[in-house]
Amino acid sequence: MSAADFRKLADLFPDESVTHSSVQDIELPAADGQASPGVLALITLDNGLGPSKPTTLGPNTLVELGTVLEGLRGRAAAGEIAAVGVTGKPNFFVAGADLSAVTSLHEREHGLWMAQLGHEVYATLANLGVPSFAFINGVALGGGLEIALHSTYRTVSTRAGALALPEAFLGLVPGWGGVYLLPRLIGPENAVKVMIENALNNNRTLSGAEAFKLGIADALFEPEDFLAQSVAWAAGVVSGTAPERPVAVDPADPAVAARWTDAVAAGRAVVETKTSNASPAPAEVLNIMAANRTLTQAESAALECETLASLMQTDEFRATVYAFLDLVQKRAKRPAGAPGRELARSVTKIGVVGAGLMASQLALLFARQLGVPVVLTDIDQERVDKGVGYVHNEVDKLVAKGRLATDVATKTKALVTGSVSKEPFADADFVIEAVFEELSVKKQVFAELEAVVSPECILATNTSSLSVTAMAADMQHPGRLVGFHFFNPVAVMPLLEIVRAPKTDDAVLATAFELARGLKKTAVLVKDAPAFVVNRILLRLMGEVTAAFDEGTPARVADAALRPMGLPMTPFTLLAMVGLPVAQHVQESLHAAFGDRFPVSQNLQKLVDNNVRSLWSAAPDGRHEIPEATTALMSFGSTPSTADEVLRRTQDALAEEIGLMLEEGVVAAPQDIDLCMILGAGWPMFLGGITPYLDRVGASERVNGKRFLPPGVASRS
Repeated sequence: MSAADFRKLADLFPDESVTHSSVQDIELPAADGQASPGVLALITLDNGLGPSKPTTLGPNTLVELGTVLEGLRGRAAAGEIAAVGVTGKPNFFVAGADLSAVTSLHEREHGLWMAQLGHEVYATLANLGVPSFAFINGVALGGGLEIALHSTYRTVSTRAGALALPEAFLGLVPGWGGVYLLPRLIGPENAVKVMIENALNNNRTLSGAEAFKLGIADALFEPEDFLAQSVAWAAGVVSGTAPERPVAVDPADPAVAARWTDAVAAGRAVVETKTSNASPAPAEVLNIMAANRTLTQAESAALECETLASLMQTDEFRATVYAFLDLVQKRAKRPAGAPGRELARSVTKIGVVGAGLMASQLALLFARQLGVPVVLTDIDQERVDKGVGYVHNEVDKLVAKGRLATDVATKTKALVTGSVSKEPFADADFVIEAVFEELSVKKQVFAELEAVVSPECILATNTSSLSVTAMAADMQHPGRLVGFHFFNPVAVMPLLEIVRAPKTDDAVLATAFELARGLKKTAVLVKDAPAFVVNRILLRLMGEVTAAFDEGTPARVADAALRPMGLPMTPFTLLAMVGLPVAQHVQESLHAAFGDRFPVSQNLQKLVDNNVRSLWSAAPDGRHEIPEATTALMSFGSTPSTADEVLRRTQDALAEEIGLMLEEGVVAAPQDIDLCMILGAGWPMFLGGITPYLDRVGASERVNGKRFLPPGVASRS
């Protein structure tokens, strides 16, 4: 076959943004007075859309690349060229398959063609008759990195900041040969790290230096003269100086075979921990890797193609693409309801009321990301010193890890100061409170602030559940108050719930969104309603599971019931992380607002009253158990539920709550709910956040009589 045989597939995508393959002949430089070893035909992959628009691999792109490679194979056979190189436009090698194209393949047969097309093209690259070189100058993800893996040799730039095989994260497998080639190149353990651990760790990528250290690339060069250095290095290889690959393995070796088996087993444990095997893709990656240890590359390719074709048709894959492309990549950049950016005010100094852990995290974030002076205040000098000390200590840790230059660290620490007085806020442009979650306390803080700050100063609250409207009720200028709710840990969690109270001014709101951009957070506009979005949904979920437990459902059954959802932690683990007193306090406020939809557990109250911090305790065998002393504090009903019953009641409760939130106008659309749960609670992309999952299992229609999203959005139908 040839690439042209897939023209029927390519014709299904007349609007594809094609990444073209242009060829330039380069005379390889001679070494030590010798003759040039010949001509290198350099393919540059470029979609012509500038340095910020990723190059991707759709069917038309692959057909063109395959056709170009077939022509170069002919030239190689004729002796016209001694090598072939592949590189990309500035910032990008190739960013992987065109996911929007893949999701539009509604027939399994078309998905199979797409998989086979990639293998056909990449096999041509691997069998040109002359050495091939991948000059990885920038982003190389998925199918982009697989182009490099099929090349005979690879160089990488120190500026190439995102190399990965993220398919397990996306709901697919590295099915254009990556799952076969990578473990042989860098060893099975590191291959599992790249394909499974990194993919399921929030889609972690490798830097150029990390890829070189692992053995993915043979040489590492600086960006300033990367291409020239790479071509010169290629000339040396063509002349006979082949690189060593000390970590490459042969799976036929019995010792390697044992390592292979152990690495796959370790990968399965990671998948269980991260996803509870609720998404099929990660396990399929490991299934193929386990099988291909004894397969030929062609046999593995056939297995990869069949697996890819099946996974492309799963709801989990389509929900992931919806979450990743439609929400995180697109909607997050254009937040619904945000005022025009031209209304935003300049912020040159920030105040933080409180010097506890959350306040100190906020101060560090503001100083690092915005580079403006930040003043922490608290009720006594000891607390102030502790808060400022926390910031300085965290900066020092970043320096020690090589993540922050010493001079930048010195400047950052100098930006953060403390005071027991609020007078330093007199010239602040933005002041946020992060004090105890009690309405009266927060109202007192704002009264004190208004006596000090300028009329133009924006005031913000980091409340997680209290009414911003109630906080503003007694303010002189209620229009200046906005909710600015971060999630813990502040440096890690990307979501920022921006809460608009009825009187919040448009300029204040616009400034809040502009600050979020500067802080590199994803902001979602939410209405001032109890617990806003994330905490309201989490507390409804935990309330249902806790209620089932109180009714007599065994703790293990109740806690494990939501396993099919693949959430990042079980309800009782989340309860312990949040803290029983905090969770109970928020649950009480939601019960006051919404009644019995948010029941207050008397059992949890007894634990709080007796200073019990967690339901679970570690048993000698490593399992979790409830200590007898804890059990003795509680009483239970006589109507236990099965795991399936707990799961269904939780699904229905979530569908009900989200339906009510949308009716109330808490957010603009279901997509904002999903974005919040992905970025604020770490819920899996294979759920699509939450509403695609509730549509998929029928809860939306059972409870609300309709789906949240139209058929075909985040699902097959």
